[in-house]
Amino acid sequence: MTGSSTPLDPSASDARFDALVAEADAVSVEGWDFSWLDGRATEQRPSWGYARAMAGRMARAEAALDIQTGGGEVLASAPALPPLTVATESWPPNLARATALLRPRGAVVVADSDEPPLPFADDTFDLVVSRHPVTAWWDEIARVLAPGGTYFSQQVGPESVFELVEYFLGPRSAEECGARDPQRAREDAEAAGLEVTDLRAERLRVEFLDIGSVVYFLRKVIWMVPGFTVGDHLPQLRSLHRQIEEEGPFVAHSARFLIEARKPRRASTALR
Repeated sequence: MTGSSTPLDPSASDARFDALVAEADAVSVEGWDFSWLDGRATEQRPSWGYARAMAGRMARAEAALDIQTGGGEVLASAPALPPLTVATESWPPNLARATALLRPRGAVVVADSDEPPLPFADDTFDLVVSRHPVTAWWDEIARVLAPGGTYFSQQVGPESVFELVEYFLGPRSAEECGARDPQRAREDAEAAGLEVTDLRAERLRVEFLDIGSVVYFLRKVIWMVPGFTVGDHLPQLRSLHRQIEEEGPFVAHSARFLIEARKPRRASTALR
C-alpha cells in the first residue's frame, strides 16, 4: 500500500508496474486534454483562472486569434466566440482534433509551423491569446494585433516540473534553469512595442500518484524528457514505481505566469 510501512510484495509490485506502464504507454496522447490523469495525478491551478478570464475577453472581441491552440479544448471552452475567430496549430493530430471541435463554433483552424511569420496581415486581431506556447514570437504578436488590441497568455515558467525532469536527465544547466523567465517575457514584449499591463507568476504543487501518470505525462509533454520512451527508461521507471509505492506520491512543482500586453493606439494626426 502506498506510503505504508508494511513490506511490499515484490512480485505483486512488479505486476502492478507492468499493468500501469502498459496502459499508459498505449493510450492516445493527442490533443491537450489531460482528463486521463484524473485520479492518477493532481496539479494546483493558478489563482487567476486563465480559461475563465480568456472567455471574458473573447466575449468582448470582434476578431481573435488563438496561437498554438493544441486540440482546441481551451478555446472551445469559451461560451461565446468573436465573429472572426482563428486558431493556429502545427501538429497534424491536433489540427484534426481542433478542427472537429472548433469548426462547428464558426472558428477557422489554420496549419502553421509555429515559426515566424504568422500567416495573417498586419493589424488584424483585437485579441490574441495563447495558453502554454512553446515560444512567444513577440514581434509577430505585435504585428498582427490591431492598435489598442490585447495579447493575453498563460505560459510555462522557469524550472517547471524540474524535479521529474532531473530524475530522468540529471541536474540541468544554469541556462536551462533560467529559461522562460517572466521578467524576460516582459522585456521581450516591451522591445516589440507592447505595453505590459499585467504580469503574475506562481509555483504550483504537482503530485504523480502512480507510475502510469508519469509515463503518460512524459509521452504527452514531449519537451520534458526529449525522446522519452518506456523502453529507454525502464530502470528509472521501475525505481520510481518502487519509490511511489513505498513513500507516496512523487511531488514536483509547475511554474506558470500570466502576461497581458496591449498594442498602443496610433497617435492621431492633426489636420493641417
